[in-house]
Amino acid sequence: MPPPSSTTRRVTVLGAGFAGLSAVRELRRRDPGLDITVVAPRAELHYLPGIIWIPSGLRRREQLVVPLGPFFERMRAQFRQAEVTGLRDGGRVVLTSAGELANDALLIATGGRFIRKLPGIEHAITPCEGIDAAERIRDRLREMDGGRIALGFAGNPNEPSAMRGGPMFEFVFGIDQQLRREGRRERFELTFFSPAAEPGNRLGPKAVRHLLAEMARRDVRTHLGHKLVRFEADKIVTEGGEFGADLILFMPGMTGNAWFDATDLPRSPGGLVQADAHCRVAGRERVYVVGDSGSFPGPDWMPKQAHMADLQAAAAAANLIGDLDGRRVDETFKVELVCIIDSCDQGTLVFRDLKRNALLPPMRLFHWTKRGFERYYLRRYR
Repeated sequence: MPPPSSTTRRVTVLGAGFAGLSAVRELRRRDPGLDITVVAPRAELHYLPGIIWIPSGLRRREQLVVPLGPFFERMRAQFRQAEVTGLRDGGRVVLTSAGELANDALLIATGGRFIRKLPGIEHAITPCEGIDAAERIRDRLREMDGGRIALGFAGNPNEPSAMRGGPMFEFVFGIDQQLRREGRRERFELTFFSPAAEPGNRLGPKAVRHLLAEMARRDVRTHLGHKLVRFEADKIVTEGGEFGADLILFMPGMTGNAWFDATDLPRSPGGLVQADAHCRVAGRERVYVVGDSGSFPGPDWMPKQAHMADLQAAAAAANLIGDLDGRRVDETFKVELVCIIDSCDQGTLVFRDLKRNALLPPMRLFHWTKRGFERYYLRRYR
């Protein structure tokens, strides 16, 4: 199929999270005349990295929610409020709850979905499901006079990269610090759990040693290396035993969106959309995927984080514009992990790429760096 003429260059971006918004900025920068439509359930950016500070009161909902109307106006992008329900004609038509939408190129950035199959998972709060979840954690901590708090994460056994464990380290260290600041830490028992024997190994061996040592220093118990069996209202059961919990915070592994099942998109073993190193969806013409929705070639430690989504969005935009122009562009994205593990007053910096893996110990500077980056990042969209 030949590329569309200059009068019909319509690009549809599915999703208004980090990946989708980065893609919109890159597309507009590369082609001022492009017709861009964004499809998402709401015209808001919820800055999820900041939810780690909601339980302690360092952040409130209104500080983390950015209305996107002004951004879409600046980008000259149309917004369609709708849920995606499927695709037709190889991706040239998007099916939504508000009707059909035709395009000349499609970029999928609808994020991932947490695997909620573990029996009793309704007894746990999944922090990264959104601001509501973080507010529930805040309210529960205020109600508790003492007790047992269990925090942990698991992965997708069929997709090593489809997990988001980093925030759980921040919640355990942040809650420990918050309780100490409030003068009631001695009334709580904190336990960190994971089926992985070395949780956080995607950050590198040095980071794993640091994290486990920090838990020991803070008197956080660990229950590691045992497959999870079920959650109950007051305990966690694993193949290696059980332990009590009055409050469970748990981040399951991730898989693809439910609407993927209504399409013939190629899928990875873990349920994500299969892409190549250029963010092109295998076997589809002018269909791209970025961020948590996609499965990409690379090391098993490749992160699912906003920084990685930004890098993928830049590559996808370059290649998509090239496709529309009728010229082959094979831009790739850099595989890079940059993470500040925050504890509400300090932060540990972890960096990893294909050549290096570094860790800088806890410093107040990194806590303020993380807060400063939040202001810098959100300024683009305010």
